[in-house]
Amino acid sequence: MTITDTLSIWAGNFTRNTSTAFAELRLKDYIRMVVIIGAYCLLRPYIIALGGKLQTKVHERDSAEGAEIHPNELRGKFEIPGVDDSDGDDEDDEAQPGDWGRNARVRQRKFIRAALEKEEQRLREEAEAESDKELEEFLIG
Repeated sequence: MTITDTLSIWAGNFTRNTSTAFAELRLKDYIRMVVIIGAYCLLRPYIIALGGKLQTKVHERDSAEGAEIHPNELRGKFEIPGVDDSDGDDEDDEAQPGDWGRNARVRQRKFIRAALEKEEQRLREEAEAESDKELEEFLIG
């Protein structure tokens, strides 16, 4: 039996079952369906509100238990990827599947290094230009 045969059998079963399901409903079945859908529509907001209250209680209990930990206790326990890495380590290694954003950090570091180098070069050129102007003042004067 091929996949297309299986799919055609499923499609035939679905259309036959859905059409006969609604065609053979009695008045009692329609009333039952209307009552179930109406009850769901009426009770849904209350059920959502109850769920929200329960979730708030659980969240407050968890945050009260978690408040005992001081932030300084967490310091040094979790390694933040990309912080305190050496300059050339990230460019040579291949990205691991779990390293989300690793390539973005590498690109950002390269961009910042390039921007710092350009700024340092500009400052050096300005300093050289100022020293040349000072020398010219003494030579002319």
